[in-house]
Amino acid sequence: QVQLAESGGGLVQAGGSLRLSCAASGRTFSYYDMMGWFRQTPGKEREFVAAFSWVVRLTDYADSVKGRFTISRDNARNTLYLQMNSLKPEDTAVYYCAASRVRTDYKESKRYDSWGQGTQVTVSS
Repeated sequence: QVQLAESGGGLVQAGGSLRLSCAASGRTFSYYDMMGWFRQTPGKEREFVAAFSWVVRLTDYADSVKGRFTISRDNARNTLYLQMNSLKPEDTAVYYCAASRVRTDYKESKRYDSWGQGTQVTVSS
């Protein structure tokens, strides 16, 4: 099983940018069909943010982040990224990266079998 470790979170003002990284170890990304980013705030369920699959050439985003966030990966570094621009206070959450061996229902967190520990993103108004 792959081990995932997120980094890059922090405190930023509204309108600012952050780039989250998710480093994989144990297995390469190629073992997994789908990689995703999710976020969670206290008392709420984990929410889909973005997904990427090189197998089916798929990139998808939640409506709330389309046009502002970009998911990408670096094969050489075995790292997944989430570039977040024009951040809003409602983007404040703990962000998680995840890996899945299946490509269906990729917006459902239960489809992912490997998760990182999360990184906190706080956007001030």
